[in-house]
Amino acid sequence: MELGTAAQMAVPVIGIVAAAAATFYAVSFLEIREKSFKELDESSESASSGSEFIRSSASSRKRRAMKKAEKEAKRS
Repeated sequence: MELGTAAQMAVPVIGIVAAAAATFYAVSFLEIREKSFKELDESSESASSGSEFIRSSASSRKRRAMKKAEKEAKRS
């Protein structure tokens, strides 16, 4: 009978510990994510406009237009 009583006590304790661990990891993950976003914002603000991190949509449009022109030239 004592084994049953010990098991009845252990199951809720294990559940509480598991919930606490999951909460700790979730909060830690969110803090790390916030920190990395903050660092990304700071680095993008201090970077020049031609940086490798952020490219303007105009240059993306130019690259797409160049690729499209190359494909059409190959077809002709």
